[in-house]
Amino acid sequence: MKRSIIGLTVIALLSMSCLAFAAEDGAAIYKTKCAGCHGAAGEGKVGPALKGTSMTDAQIAEELLKGTPGKKAPHGKAMAGLTPDQASAVAAYVKTLK
Repeated sequence: MKRSIIGLTVIALLSMSCLAFAAEDGAAIYKTKCAGCHGAAGEGKVGPALKGTSMTDAQIAEELLKGTPGKKAPHGKAMAGLTPDQASAVAAYVKTLK
């Protein structure tokens, strides 16, 4: 009985840490791939400001995954090495920037 309680507790803690990692993933990816141009708080630098953007999560993720011909690099093409889940996480994080 005691072992099963310990086992369930370990499983619950691992599940929570995985969820916490997933939640942080968008912020971490943004900081490494986006903040250099768009600013750490989305205030804009070389690239435009992202905080308060009117783009939806889906539009942001699509921009990251497919790019838009005619836009400045790197957004003329898909962002290299970004999975759909990562793009969605970045998009969700960008929408939190106020």
